Amino acid sequence: MPDLNLSKTRFLGSTKPQIDTALPIYQKIANLPLICPHGHVNPQLFSDPDYQFGSPAELLIIPDHYIFRMLYSQGVSLEALGVPSQDGTNVESDHRKIWQTFAEHAYLFQGTPTGVWLNDELYTLFGIREKLTGESAQRIYDQISMKLLEPEFSPRQLYARFNIEVLCTTDAATDTLEHHQTIRDSDWPGRIMPTFRPDAVVNIDQAGWREAIDTLAEVSGQDIHDYASYVTALEQR
Repeated sequence: MPDLNLSKTRFLGSTKPQIDTALPIYQKIANLPLICPHGHVNPQLFSDPDYQFGSPAELLIIPDHYIFRMLYSQGVSLEALGVPSQDGTNVESDHRKIWQTFAEHAYLFQGTPTGVWLNDELYTLFGIREKLTGESAQRIYDQISMKLLEPEFSPRQLYARFNIEVLCTTDAATDTLEHHQTIRDSDWPGRIMPTFRPDAVVNIDQAGWREAIDTLAEVSGQDIHDYASYVTALEQR
């Protein structure tokens, strides 16, 4: 089986002078806490102290548009990857099959930022030491599945393990922020902060824009009937 070997200086340059320059700088900041201002993270992960990520496919493939859009561009259907459809079209529900499809096409990510991140995630976080291929797919699936059952792999424990100081979620203008309130009402010390991303109500050519405006009016308590009232509703949120 091919090994997954990652150099400790893999992100610091491709030549010795580059590495010699970058390494001392990296070593000075490597242990500083992380400030994450833009995270596509559902705050429910942290509001529920017992939250579990589910299967490897649920964690790494189905919600990751960097992965499924890349595979789709190379002829892999979204249905085969378990991506939910808007029109009710059936999608693959067997997560092992989804993972197998992904693994058989993992070579497509060579030389891409997503591929670099995936290898780092598998190696550093899950302790995987063989390359992800169609042949190794199910072994790696089992290894990740076992890890995800461990208490150390709950979102709150990972937050502490990664030495995160603050993590900002990405929230729609119409989000009620109930999970953020639950976090603040709990005794967990993690800092999860909402950020305002009103794409659905400012992109007028986006499907469902009218419905999004109706929801904005409802959650803001502002009757939206002209531009001024629209801006007032956004300011309220």
